[in-house]
Amino acid sequence: MINPAEIELLKKALATLDTGFAGLPAFTPEFDVDAAAGVLQRVAERMQDNYPYYHPQYAGQMLKPPHAVARIAYALALWVNPNNHALDGGRASSAMEKECIVELGRLYGWDRPLGHLTGGGTMANLEALWVAGRLHPGKRIIASAQAHYTHSRISSVLGLPFETIPTDTTGRIDLNSVAELLHAGDVGTIVATIGTTGLGAVDPLPELIDLARHHGVRVHADAAYGGYFGLTAELGPTARTAYQCLEAADSIVVDPHKHGLQPYGCGCVLFRDPEVGRFYKHGSPYTYFSSAELHLGEISLECSRPGAAAVALWATQQLYPLVRGGELAGWLDRCLLSAQRLWSRLDQSTAYRPLMRPELDIVVYAAAAPTASASSERARAVFSAAAERDLHLALAEFPTELVRSYVPDLEPDSDTVTCLRSVLMKPEHLDWVDRIAEILDDVATTPLQDQSRGQ
Repeated sequence: MINPAEIELLKKALATLDTGFAGLPAFTPEFDVDAAAGVLQRVAERMQDNYPYYHPQYAGQMLKPPHAVARIAYALALWVNPNNHALDGGRASSAMEKECIVELGRLYGWDRPLGHLTGGGTMANLEALWVAGRLHPGKRIIASAQAHYTHSRISSVLGLPFETIPTDTTGRIDLNSVAELLHAGDVGTIVATIGTTGLGAVDPLPELIDLARHHGVRVHADAAYGGYFGLTAELGPTARTAYQCLEAADSIVVDPHKHGLQPYGCGCVLFRDPEVGRFYKHGSPYTYFSSAELHLGEISLECSRPGAAAVALWATQQLYPLVRGGELAGWLDRCLLSAQRLWSRLDQSTAYRPLMRPELDIVVYAAAAPTASASSERARAVFSAAAERDLHLALAEFPTELVRSYVPDLEPDSDTVTCLRSVLMKPEHLDWVDRIAEILDDVATTPLQDQSRGQ
């Protein structure tokens, strides 16, 4: 997990940073080194109580280790601790953030979007829906049943009506239901999910754009999870078409702390029309007096924000530009191929019944059993038994009717089925798929009564 080269790179970068302040009178903050050493050792011991997120045998939740350059750049920035709310608090890091936004905008075909980094996808989606509510006050926000649950919560916070739209058997938003609601005339914004967190499904963005334009409705693309996959060569044709239409969305959210190789928290919100910045205007002369340039706090609902996040993202995008055919794109291709390979292995198994063929790098699979409840029990047993073999998976609940689209002989004795879910978001997963599948086969028949631990 620890590469000594990272420590050496950080030390050299810190020495260079220190030369920028060499003209100041000597001053070194003091602290009790021995006491701090004892506390840090206890911290290290406590932090051992985590899953090995960095390892390819962690194939559970959406927890991608940040790249070494992001870790180092973030740590380096902490010696300054910039605040990207106002230029006084983070001159260099604010400039870096603006450059990052330009590059992220170009990823979606936007030359000069309005945007900024956020603490994560939730805050980024909140800002997008806040602007939507200002443009269409009192009108409904609609999103699919597989969209992230934060959309309904955010709508409640903003005092906007929200409605959940059914999905089809692929986990995508149902277009007929959307069309019926739009005819009612009280919808202001459609949320299109570009990579659902459950199934990794990509909503049919071209059709949603057409419907929205016909009815004068905004389209917000929640690409928090899948936003980087437009760089890849391995997308299927349906998903590829959706990514090609992102330029026509009104706002986009992407999380660099997922496939952008960043530490938590680093989300991003982008608006196609920079004029929506008028909604952010507020008076704070003591904060913004130092410069006539745009302060990022003037286009953000958040105030204090870590400049270190911008520094880390800037360094990463310098090393791995957001270009098709580049190294980052190749890593994303490996993630997609990993999911496809695991899905194929599971499809040949008698112990598991995979759901939809993966569009991104998420594989969902039910445990083979005669009934929905028995399948759920078996999935929980596999989850625990796999963990005993250091293979860490995730569990996720799905409507039984959706699961029966892929497992038609499953008796529906419960409303939901607990399925196993693997997010193969490390490029190294491609080299570990066979081992993961072998462990899954080995634990498939573990007796249920032995599964009292790890639930």
